[in-house]
Amino acid sequence: MALTLEDRWAIAELVHRHGHLTDAGELDAWEELFTADVVYDVSDLGFGAIEGLRAARTAAEALGAGNPVAHHVTNVVVTDGADGGARVLSKGLGVRTDGTVGSVTYEDVVVRTEAGWRISRRTVRARREPLTR
Repeated sequence: MALTLEDRWAIAELVHRHGHLTDAGELDAWEELFTADVVYDVSDLGFGAIEGLRAARTAAEALGAGNPVAHHVTNVVVTDGADGGARVLSKGLGVRTDGTVGSVTYEDVVVRTEAGWRISRRTVRARREPLTR
């Protein structure tokens, strides 16, 4: 079944809310974003693939002051995925405490649950070189 405009809007809002909730320290609200068994793959950043919502939250808390002070998501592209889900590709900018900025690409797999759309897998890829293929 093709995604409706309402589905696409809800999925984009889901991706955008991550930065707001994270920057506000509202990690308890991550259950509104991710499935309980989410795989949060930050291998490209040197942290491996984190399995489960609780483990992802623990990792974010452990990073402490190493977390960006601001997460900005842009260029969200939603496409139909397998089994009625969706794939989402977006860009992320993270502002660090020293004022430097890092860029990543988020590759998300999103599924429809009884509570609404949730991210079941997020792969974070660092952007280190221009015009890479």
